[in-house]
Amino acid sequence: MQQEIRIVWDIHAKTDLRLIHDFIKLKSPQGAKNVINDIISETKNIKFVQQYQVDEILGEPYRRIVVRNYKIIYKVHSEVEIRILQIFDTRQNPIQLKVKK
Repeated sequence: MQQEIRIVWDIHAKTDLRLIHDFIKLKSPQGAKNVINDIISETKNIKFVQQYQVDEILGEPYRRIVVRNYKIIYKVHSEVEIRILQIFDTRQNPIQLKVKK
């Protein structure tokens, strides 16, 4: 039986999530809830640490999940733990994508 993956949210990722919510909420409070719920639920669907692709800009060891217009950047910490590091709006210039350590 495979162990459940532990998902740890970095403070920067939590801040990104809050900023995304606050920005969308200005136009649509329900839309903001929907986007945040989609992002969070996609991270909960991770069944094994290498489930998603290596990020094409950051390279190993960073992986990405794409939800709507957002890229969720995570790093494998161990075989049973990942760390969500950043939520990046893909409509921005990709040069701005830098993982905050």
